[in-house]
Amino acid sequence: MVDYPAISEQLDDIESAREDGHRKIDWAREHMPILTALQAEFDAEKPFEGQRIGMAMHVEAKTAVLVETLAEAGADVAVTGCNPLSTHGDVSAALDEHPKITSYAKRGVDDEEYYEAIEAVIAHEPTVTVDDGMDLVAAIHEDYPELIDSIIGGCEETTTGVHRLRAMDDDGALEYPVFAVNDTPMKRLFDNVHGTGESSLANIAMTTNLSWAGKDVVVAGYGYCGKGVAKKAAGQNANVIVTEVEPRRALEAHMEGYDVMPMDEAAAVGDVFLTTTGNRDVITADHFERMNDGVLLANAGHFDIEINLDELAEMAVDEREAREGVREYELQDGRRLNVLAEGRLVNLASPIALGHPVEVMDQSFGVQAVCVRELVENGASDSSSEEGDQYEAGVHEVPDDLDREIAEIKLDAEGVAYDDLSDEQEEYMGSWQHGT
Repeated sequence: MVDYPAISEQLDDIESAREDGHRKIDWAREHMPILTALQAEFDAEKPFEGQRIGMAMHVEAKTAVLVETLAEAGADVAVTGCNPLSTHGDVSAALDEHPKITSYAKRGVDDEEYYEAIEAVIAHEPTVTVDDGMDLVAAIHEDYPELIDSIIGGCEETTTGVHRLRAMDDDGALEYPVFAVNDTPMKRLFDNVHGTGESSLANIAMTTNLSWAGKDVVVAGYGYCGKGVAKKAAGQNANVIVTEVEPRRALEAHMEGYDVMPMDEAAAVGDVFLTTTGNRDVITADHFERMNDGVLLANAGHFDIEINLDELAEMAVDEREAREGVREYELQDGRRLNVLAEGRLVNLASPIALGHPVEVMDQSFGVQAVCVRELVENGASDSSSEEGDQYEAGVHEVPDDLDREIAEIKLDAEGVAYDDLSDEQEEYMGSWQHGT
């Protein structure tokens, strides 16, 4: 493995960076009652004592609260970024000051440095992995399979990562259990819909200083993230056009009142294009040829492959930085197409990106924390063990009681009361013998 330095060894003004990072983390923690409650529980019981947790996440203030929560539970944590442009260096430096945390996350690294930092995390020989995009899991399986027997399990945060993990599982290549955190109601209904919708539109508006009102906004993909983007854009008086490849989702978007059409048609009318598919080549040269002058192109999926920037660069006769975070490509006929955040996650990789709202990530990271607890308590299956509640290798749904636990903590923190079923109602719902 490579000898890659922690962030504290890479920054010049480390003390100033740490001070700024701690201030950001403190602000986030004040608005994260779920992780605050879990940290109090974990700090008293130290349930992760002796565990080594390897993480590849978007390293910013909200993630830092999760990292510190795991460390306060007794774990030794090594963390790096899962996107070269989403790291906040000051937050990374603040994390690295913690005696049980080593942070390798640095903003703006190239591909080589990115994977060197992944390897540096793996060098800690994690017993639990926490991933956003599955790069950490993939690297362990491909390059360090000798570590797999000592890993009790992992957690995956995002849609793209879960897709990759399920494909890996279908091929019989996933050799330890991983919870699909992305697929829980507490993640999908809030993080994907409200988090992606609000943060993507907010960052585009801040980066460009342009309004949404009256614009034709093309949303590629109508999964949970696409629904959130479409809903929030419509709420700011944009005209929303949805492109889809799945007929039921296309019909759902149509029934919600949005225009639905193929990207070939949408390319000629859109002012703003926002991809949310997790797939590659959603917008390509054929579409660039049809686009109007001045369009904005942004990605809210995962990797920087949804907008084919290689084809756009080949078509361009000139490029320039039109505005910080906005790359302008001038075509032969004089049309200018503007790419935000280098085609990476616009809500995390633009120059002033802050990611999802704090309250939203508190819910998602709360699920991550209790899933780590579940793995530590009932981890990977051991052939020598007689216990029957352990997890086999593969992708696992998050147990519903864990997801409900996070909802209950949040409702309690918000002072929201809700009903319980009576004994008679419980009995009725569980019986097939009761008729009308």
